[in-house]
Amino acid sequence: MDLQKQTGARVAAAELRASDADRDRITDILRDALAEGRLTAEEHAERVEGVLAAKTVGELDVFIRDLPAAHKPSAYAPPSSVPHRPTPGAIPIDADERLLAVFSSSVRKGRWRAGRRIHAYAVFGSVEIDLSEALFEHRQVMIRAVSLFGSVEIRVPENVSLRGSGGGVLGSFEVDNLDSGEPDAPVVYVDGFAVLGSVEAKPRRGKMIADLLGRVTDHVARKVDGGLRKHLDR
Repeated sequence: MDLQKQTGARVAAAELRASDADRDRITDILRDALAEGRLTAEEHAERVEGVLAAKTVGELDVFIRDLPAAHKPSAYAPPSSVPHRPTPGAIPIDADERLLAVFSSSVRKGRWRAGRRIHAYAVFGSVEIDLSEALFEHRQVMIRAVSLFGSVEIRVPENVSLRGSGGGVLGSFEVDNLDSGEPDAPVVYVDGFAVLGSVEAKPRRGKMIADLLGRVTDHVARKVDGGLRKHLDR
């Protein structure tokens, strides 16, 4: 009976909508598999793109089904029956950032913190997103770019990876794929479309952030250290 209950819980969990935390868990497993040589760089890129597009927890698990980490008990832990309640007065984090230009221009550049998701809409206007000096606190950054009679220009430093998929209708959608030499480097994904306009994503040549990977590593280390301290305090 217990086995039937566990199986039922797993099936129910697989049908749940995937959260950002679920996607992060899978991308972390894929990153480790790449570092261990279990996946090639091409396989890793394809699977991460699929993870970002997945809608349910079950769809996410497909991408790690052939990896050892997928068969650990923690990978199939059923969701808690106690609903999550935000702490009173807490400030929401990781909110999607939106840039809108309607018969105008919108620019995001300089020293700024890149969120997990960025939405850019250019309607008879222009949007510029310059990540060459940005602070990356997430290993995956998704940019949704839509151009209607306008332009969206995205620039990234040379020491991150850049991926993209989209299309144009009497317009152009161009993403220069870039592979970082560091397996732990952040990956910027660009998708969307252009109608009588343009979407362009390219590396800014000669622009490299020396301490970029250090910031990402330090950020992850702080999270791990915090989790370890909580475990030891129990």
